[in-house]
Amino acid sequence: MANSNIEKYGLIGKNISYSFSKQYFTDKFEQENLPNFSYENFDISDINQLQSIVAETLYLKGLNVTIPYKESVFPFLDKIDKKALAIGAVNTIKITKKQKLKGYNTDYYGFKKAIKPYLKPHHKKALILGTGGASKAVAYALHTLEIEYKFVSRNPKTEQLSYEDLNSEIFNEYHIVINCTPLGTFPNIAEFPPLPYSFFTNKHLAFDLIYNPAETTFLQKAKEFKSETLNGYQMLIFQAEKAWRIWNK
Repeated sequence: MANSNIEKYGLIGKNISYSFSKQYFTDKFEQENLPNFSYENFDISDINQLQSIVAETLYLKGLNVTIPYKESVFPFLDKIDKKALAIGAVNTIKITKKQKLKGYNTDYYGFKKAIKPYLKPHHKKALILGTGGASKAVAYALHTLEIEYKFVSRNPKTEQLSYEDLNSEIFNEYHIVINCTPLGTFPNIAEFPPLPYSFFTNKHLAFDLIYNPAETTFLQKAKEFKSETLNGYQMLIFQAEKAWRIWNK
């Protein structure tokens, strides 16, 4: 029997028309016979607009959060889950009956579940490209998998690498390379992180958090040198299902 409750969910982000979440949850509600459930994109230019969305959207039960608000959303939350606090980024918000907002991170869970089947014994160290909210979740997941990592940034802080630092020695040591930057996302599909791609080998695993296009230029270039490649689609499904469980618990 169909659930007759009215429930609304949505995505908070900037320039999110490309987003996977709306289509994913719309299809899910149809398949699970939930005709009164809906999911919409809240494309906002400023995180301060979150308050009016929560106040004015009737039956709103939960939100996903994407670029660029995974970190700036913190001050608007009434409670933050311990893991999300440790990661320093939130991508899922549960809204209680009393309109309280609790933040969670399901990115780390999605990434961990997606990469795990591809890990081999020599995958002991990883390079994380980018330092935003998604990269923090990836770092947390790698830590739980006991994989050492280094961040690579255009403006590196202490302990981080710059793209200019990357050489054959580093690639011989770090056999996982994860793109957490938006470089290569549709419609700018010709863009890619500035890596020395010829140092990729068949021992490397290249993981791109981007899922549109399914094969980014970053993955194509790594594949040319026999690397195993993986896009962000499975990660998205895992994190979306985890968010759904949080909203409904």
